[in-house]
Amino acid sequence: MAQGKPLIGFIGQGWIGKAYSDNFEERGYEVVRYSLEKPWLKNKDKIKECDIVFIAVWTPTTPKGFDISVVESVLPLVGAGKVAVIKSTVLPGTTEKLQKQFPQITLLFNPEFLSIVSHVHDAAHPFANLVGMPVTDAKHYSAAERVMKILPKAPFSMICKSVEAEIFKYSHNASGYAQVILFNVMYDLAEKLGASWDVVNKAIQADPLISNRYSNPVHKSGRGAGGGCFIKDMAALRSHVKKHLPQQKYAHRVLEAMEAMNVDLLTGTKKDLDLLEGVYGPAVARSGKAKGRKRR
Repeated sequence: MAQGKPLIGFIGQGWIGKAYSDNFEERGYEVVRYSLEKPWLKNKDKIKECDIVFIAVWTPTTPKGFDISVVESVLPLVGAGKVAVIKSTVLPGTTEKLQKQFPQITLLFNPEFLSIVSHVHDAAHPFANLVGMPVTDAKHYSAAERVMKILPKAPFSMICKSVEAEIFKYSHNASGYAQVILFNVMYDLAEKLGASWDVVNKAIQADPLISNRYSNPVHKSGRGAGGGCFIKDMAALRSHVKKHLPQQKYAHRVLEAMEAMNVDLLTGTKKDLDLLEGVYGPAVARSGKAKGRKRR
């Protein structure tokens, strides 16, 4: 390993795992990468030698619900007594559950906030580093401090409970999702009343109290909150809220209404139908194909 530095492992070499692996190597760390792709498949047994292993694998939401099985399948690769850090998005409470399943390792949660269009820059310049502990004890706090020291520097850093970091991650994604829905409503209202969205959007961009990251309703191939995170994460969050807050019917309706409108926007412009099918099943994707129309 590099002099005085821990040996770093990465499980998962998608665009998130690869961006972080590259960043660690650029900062002088020796990195062992493992994934199912041929260049990294041979490193499976080497992961147990790593001092700190980051987990960046797929956590899909399917018609049957949130699926944590890939994370569960790779955690046994981490060596006994080593530190494993989940970067994959997991539902609140998951890291606590997994720590009980795998007591031979010290488990932490460190959410990522990468955008696919700027993932290399985002990996190197995080706006926040949260390291969440499933157990509040000296062993986990010491591990959290070790992990925090090796992460790229951020203007905001915090060691907290893993459930707090998990809730923050979903708050981040749900906030973006809600913005997409709101701006789509305002866009349709502007069109109906003969207003120029370009003019409205200029004012939105100048307003310091409005988050304007998602203020362009027409994005990429259509409209709606698409991509690999928004669709699956909102479906998982809605189900999780209904499970843990069964009496909050208005909360259920808010989340369900946003989800329904987003599905309508995506299917109406035939955007990310493959991702919709993965989360909601083939019937939703078929409805998008059947609409045969293109919203502006």
